[in-house]
Amino acid sequence: MDIGEYLRRLGYEGPREPTLETLRALHLRHLESVPFENLDIHSQRPIVLDEAAFFDKVVRRHRGGFCYELNGLFASLLRALGFQVTYLSGRVSPDGVHPSGPEFDHLVLEVSLDGASWLVDVGFGEGFSEPPPLAPGAWDSGGQRFHLERLGEDWSLSLEMPGGARRLLYVFSRVPRRLEEFSEMCRYHQTSPDSFFLKSRLCSRKTPTGRVTVSGQRLIVTEQGRRVEQPLATAEDIERALLEHFGIPRGALGVAVAP
Repeated sequence: MDIGEYLRRLGYEGPREPTLETLRALHLRHLESVPFENLDIHSQRPIVLDEAAFFDKVVRRHRGGFCYELNGLFASLLRALGFQVTYLSGRVSPDGVHPSGPEFDHLVLEVSLDGASWLVDVGFGEGFSEPPPLAPGAWDSGGQRFHLERLGEDWSLSLEMPGGARRLLYVFSRVPRRLEEFSEMCRYHQTSPDSFFLKSRLCSRKTPTGRVTVSGQRLIVTEQGRRVEQPLATAEDIERALLEHFGIPRGALGVAVAP
């Protein structure tokens, strides 16, 4: 792990001591610098659970990834800086109501610091910007309101919608896990016709004023709550958008980009 190279990828020049302030700053910089994306899945390039492979892809090749890659790599950075990090298994709600997703569907992190625990997740797309305390309650983040609750022996993370209704994002257990335990679900999400990640090409990252996303053949830019969509009619248009908004080099996918 080359800490300096990783931090340059994030554009982070702040303190490196394992403090809550450092954790919050790194979490936000990760979300704004490294996209959540499934491009390798659509290029049929296998993703394996290996920290060296994560580092090469995200840091050296200026790519992003999905939860196993992003949270897996972020965990290795935090540990190298002196944080105590635990892998947790999350189950994404398929309908925003029921906690019926399979075990190891999502990789999320718990960071223990100064006698307290914090929920850390840089691999869920439109999630919270800064880690919340791992305790029941609600908090505002990035213009949205999130809720953490106990659900029997598990925990649930929900997003409050306009009008006050809540959309369940995922349920997770605090049982410590190993990275290799997520291998089967990592393969599932790359190969199963039922996998969300095979339905459409996606590349998205948070910005200081909103979010920028390539979804299928659309470029979606949200700034201060205002959403603008632009069609991406050709493979060249998609590659240009990936380069301009995410820094993903042309030809980096190794195959022609097709809608």
